Amino acid sequence: MAVITMARQFGAGGRTLGKRLSKQLNYEFFDDSIIQELSKKAKVSKFTIKDIEQTAGGFFSKIVSSALSRSYMERLTGADIGYMDENIYVEKLKEVVIEIAKTDNIIILGRGSQYILKDMENTYHFLLIGEREDRIKFMQNFYDYSRSKAYQAVVNGEKRRRNLYTKFGKKNYNDPGLYHMVFNMSKLSLDQAMEQICTMVKPSEPS
Repeated sequence: MAVITMARQFGAGGRTLGKRLSKQLNYEFFDDSIIQELSKKAKVSKFTIKDIEQTAGGFFSKIVSSALSRSYMERLTGADIGYMDENIYVEKLKEVVIEIAKTDNIIILGRGSQYILKDMENTYHFLLIGEREDRIKFMQNFYDYSRSKAYQAVVNGEKRRRNLYTKFGKKNYNDPGLYHMVFNMSKLSLDQAMEQICTMVKPSEPS
């Protein structure tokens, strides 16, 4: 049927909505499972992937990337162990997302998929946004977080998101022109957003 990418401000409900949509549409949902695929391709641990995602263009990583070639590091660590820097991360992430998208009937949460698949046919891109206070309350209500834990989760999530798009050289990730629809979750419910997406994605019934 289609491929759906879902970007979101952290706490706007992207993962929750994505899981609901996957059940409603009978699609496969990919979120952090992409990390597993990345670790296999790059032959590194999942923790290495997470570390790369949480840092963006740091001084140390730039020095290492410029001073040590990939072939040298592979010889040093061994091909079975693997090596990853920010450039390899972006390269492998693109490979994994494109490979996943070829299977069709999937939903991909974040990880720059709206950029990687921007020219792919039958692909729909959505963005969820919301006021920070509403996103904090969402984390409290749906994940049973305390106020302080919810606040920290939202702040950390925003930082990781900025870091990821820095690796892609992108600063316009909230630009509505990138998406088929933008949902302000401070004004909409999850059910309302899901109804709109299903209407757009589902093929129309023959008259």
